[in-house]
Order: sequence, then structure tokens, then C-alpha cells
Amino acid sequence: MPQPSNRFSDAPISRLVGFDVLPADPDSTDELGSATVQIRCGAHHHNPMQRVHGGLIAALADAAMGIAFGRTLMDRQDFSTIEMKINFIRPVKEGMIVAKARVVERGLRIGFVDCEITNERGKRIATATSTCTVIDS
Repeated sequence: MPQPSNRFSDAPISRLVGFDVLPADPDSTDELGSATVQIRCGAHHHNPMQRVHGGLIAALADAAMGIAFGRTLMDRQDFSTIEMKINFIRPVKEGMIVAKARVVERGLRIGFVDCEITNERGKRIATATSTCTVIDS
């Protein structure tokens, strides 16, 4: 039986932005459809209001959801995000923010992923969802 791919865990954009992609938990039953991505934020990530830019938080969520969905694909498959939504709940000035994503539903061609983004105290700062489509290469 073909094994799902984990090639999405090391994307050039993650290295560029400074995301830390945590390895899948081998003891988890959700290993293939989950991902945790984090980044330590500071003043260099601020918007004009001296808060972490929402685009960075959205990119963090997108990375986590993409990795979670990517971990469900076979080696000859790729995917594309066809929709993403994010709700910002509270601002962040600095510190570690963590995005935990999981595939909620996965069909042959379409999957739905959700993500919770928290600060280092475990407070929810945003939630996000995405819909992905499988592409056979």
C-alpha cells in the first residue's frame, strides 16, 4: 500500500519566514492529517499598530493547514488550496504563536481543514479553515 507523503513539511517559504514545523507525532492516531507550526514573533513582525501583522498569522495558519492536508496525500499527488478563511480574535505583540491544524474531512478530491492559533499562554488568537483539492500529477 502506498504511504502518504510528508514532503510538505519543509517548504522554502517556511524557512524564509521562519516557521518551525514540528514533526508529526508518531503515537497520534491523527498523525497523517495534522500539523503544528510555530513562530516566535517580535517587533520586526509588527504592523503600524505595533501588533503582529495579520498576514503573518494567516500565513502561519495556511502553512499548518497545508502541511496537515499534504500529509494525507500519496507520493504522486499534489494539492491546491481553493478557499481559506481566518477569524482574528485577539492581537499579539510578541512571543511564540502556534498553529495546530487537522483535516476534518477528506474525500477523494476535496478536503476540509481547520486550525487553531494560540499564543504562548494558550489563549486563542485566531481560527482558520481551508478547503483543498487533490491534484494527480
